[in-house]
Amino acid sequence: MRIHCFQHVPFEGPAAFECWARGKGYSFKTTKFYEGETAPQLESLDWLIIMGGPMNIYEEEIYPWLVEEKRFIHHAISLGKTVIGVCLGAQLISDILGGRVIQGAYKEIGWFPITLSAEAMQSDVFGFLPNKITVLHWHGDTFYLPPGAIHLAKSEGCENQAFFYKNRVLGLQFHLETTQESLEQIAQNSKNDLIDGRYIQSEQEILSAGQHIQEINDALFGILDRLAAS
Repeated sequence: MRIHCFQHVPFEGPAAFECWARGKGYSFKTTKFYEGETAPQLESLDWLIIMGGPMNIYEEEIYPWLVEEKRFIHHAISLGKTVIGVCLGAQLISDILGGRVIQGAYKEIGWFPITLSAEAMQSDVFGFLPNKITVLHWHGDTFYLPPGAIHLAKSEGCENQAFFYKNRVLGLQFHLETTQESLEQIAQNSKNDLIDGRYIQSEQEILSAGQHIQEINDALFGILDRLAAS
């Protein structure tokens, strides 16, 4: 399998996604838009993974590569590729599929539980997961579900945490790919986000919650295994 990753900032990389791919012996390549790199030929990949970032999806004037990226994602979905978006990546997918991205009622930054929907629990891809799992959040914006998408999860502070579209397009508002290294990187580079808020933890709380990392990585690997099998 040939997997390609879109990365928007140095401190939000593929982390456990790449660990899973390398462990399976799959090809894994990355386009780093922040370094001026451009997207590959669509025919060169089977899966597309779109990472997060602090920018808003509508900031094309500041980040002109967003125009090319949106066009590429739309084309990948239309050609039946498996596409996975995390945080900003999920928001981009929602927008492309006819959803809408808005500022959330609350910022969610830190380790908070999500609850899976009944549809998720009955799914072959997600049904192995517990009904509730504590995951890493780092977002202010949120998305509406695209038409035809299945709602997978919610949290206390955000109704739309994940969706699945046509059994091959997955949007995750939260981060299952986080490793200890990637957690330290995002905390170091996003200190300005750590203000007082109902769903905003302190840097110490975020960094001291490493016990959740194995659980979320196991969840991610299980999802990816099932997506690959299907």
